[in-house]
Amino acid sequence: MTDHPTTAPATTAARTFVLLPGAGGAAWYWHLVAARLEAAGHEVLAIDLPGADEDAGLDAYATQTVREIGDRSNVVLVAQSMGAFLPPLVAQATAVDAIVLVNPMVPVPGERPTDWWAATGSEPARRAAAVARGDDPEFDFERDFLHDIDPEIVAVLTAHDGPESDAAFVSPCRFEAWPAVPIRVTAAADDRFFPLDFQRRVVRERLGLDVDVLPGGHLNALSHPEALTEYLLLGR
Repeated sequence: MTDHPTTAPATTAARTFVLLPGAGGAAWYWHLVAARLEAAGHEVLAIDLPGADEDAGLDAYATQTVREIGDRSNVVLVAQSMGAFLPPLVAQATAVDAIVLVNPMVPVPGERPTDWWAATGSEPARRAAAVARGDDPEFDFERDFLHDIDPEIVAVLTAHDGPESDAAFVSPCRFEAWPAVPIRVTAAADDRFFPLDFQRRVVRERLGLDVDVLPGGHLNALSHPEALTEYLLLGR
């Protein structure tokens, strides 16, 4: 796979893009990409997950997603960050044609999100990348998450930003293997939360895949929606 590929044929048949957000569960995160996918003639389901619900773990998230998909066909699951824990669960319960992971936390069978950080070494990688940039290695939400997003969008983002309860973090991701469907993984070139070299290693170790590099930071559906939409429309 190559950085920001542009030569593959675009998706022409109408598909259903199911957009899964990361921690906090706000479907609004996808609104700029969703509008572009719909303009290209595709159906979009951006899922609002119950991130604040102390009783809703990963299984509840997956059950809700399957219910909203219903009997739709030609489904592409697109999952961002912590949302990557859901595609293997959803694909066990309903037909999925393809999976796209965006700046993901890629799980292994049985893993809990709370254990992912230590298992992958994400925090040492984030700190080392910050030092290499000349930044303070302590995490800063605005510097590390919002650095490439238009201030007007940031102002709206704060209104939609919700908590993620411990229920999802401590629940195991109950699956045996990733489904035998096409899987693509994209990582943002300037992701300060999950640095690119870190993502390349984790994705290779856990999925045996290379990543496709797109512009932007961790929330690049808000900072570079055109590039991410183009990537989704390339199909596979």
